Amino acid sequence: MGFGSAGLTFFDPVARSLIKAGASDELKEQTLTDLIARLQAEDWDTELDSLQLFLDDEAIVRAFANNGITWDD
Repeated sequence: MGFGSAGLTFFDPVARSLIKAGASDELKEQTLTDLIARLQAEDWDTELDSLQLFLDDEAIVRAFANNGITWDD
């Protein structure tokens, strides 16, 4: 069974907080790369839903890509 609520409960709020705080791209990428890896280890299965929300933020897109998750148009 997957961890479907990980995006809504953990990833999305953290990503939004980093954006709101004006975090640098480096900080967003590093922090979210680690968070994504940990959520995947817990069987996160809605990664693409969260990625889709942040496609306009290159650092967040890179964090997903660092974990093998990419958006194919």
